[in-house]
Amino acid sequence: MSRLSASLARTQLPEAINQVAYGGERVVIHRRGKALAALISMEDLELLRQLEDKLDGEAALVAKKSKGTTSWEKVKAKAGLR
Repeated sequence: MSRLSASLARTQLPEAINQVAYGGERVVIHRRGKALAALISMEDLELLRQLEDKLDGEAALVAKKSKGTTSWEKVKAKAGLR
């Protein structure tokens, strides 16, 4: 995994994108030593989406098996919706 400062990313972004897209690397962009963002390949993004979908499905199954129900009004109120 490569690291690239935010200031250098301004000038080296095209090279970093090529490293990610064609070299399979992951690039972490940082400022003052703190990681801010990451560049990942579309393949890695798809894997993350699949993992999120799997976790969401598992959470839905757990919620479905739990006892009790919640009314739609309570859900909206908890979310701050009217």
